Amino acid sequence: MNIKKKSVLIIGMGRFGRYLATKFAELGNEVMVVDQLEERISDLLPIVTSAQIGDCTNIEVLRSFGVSNFDICFVCMGSNFQSSMEITYQLKELGAPYVIAKTNREMHEKFLLRNGADEVVYPEKESANKAAVRLSAGNVFDYVELTPEYCIFEIPPLNSWIGKTIAQVAVRVKYKINVLATKYNDRVFPLPGADHVFKKEEHLIVAGNRVDIMNLLKKF
Repeated sequence: MNIKKKSVLIIGMGRFGRYLATKFAELGNEVMVVDQLEERISDLLPIVTSAQIGDCTNIEVLRSFGVSNFDICFVCMGSNFQSSMEITYQLKELGAPYVIAKTNREMHEKFLLRNGADEVVYPEKESANKAAVRLSAGNVFDYVELTPEYCIFEIPPLNSWIGKTIAQVAVRVKYKINVLATKYNDRVFPLPGADHVFKKEEHLIVAGNRVDIMNLLKKF
């Protein structure tokens, strides 16, 4: 299967911006990075497609990048809210199709959305939520929040499930969750059938309503 490469513009080379640039480049996408300070982008030159020095609050600087040609534009200026607002607004004015803005404060989210952001990310909050859920539950290996109500968890099987099939346990009916995949010896096996037998050493990738999954976790 051929996956279409994305063209990505990332403004602001703090920790989050650098991480995004590295990961998008590793996945084979075309990545342009921009920062006002040369020392923040120089070591990324071998990795990314291009790197520019410039003040992106200046609309002419943004215009010179041809921002409407990028699939995604990231504004990673979380510590400077005013600059984030200006850059987000100007990107949309110049025809950027999809703008994602980073913020460090939850109260800023609504202002960025009103100012044109298609999406706002809050890495500190997301990391804190993930750590709190994983460490509080004790039996959670990983956790992804898809919506405030719907989540994906990586968990072990209950002791009472081991040696039984998915059908025998009646996972969907009794626990209201879906088993998306199993993980054994670091290998992932997607969409297990109803005849799959739960093993003690395996992990389960399950999806469902947060309340239903948290109720399941209380049984460990």
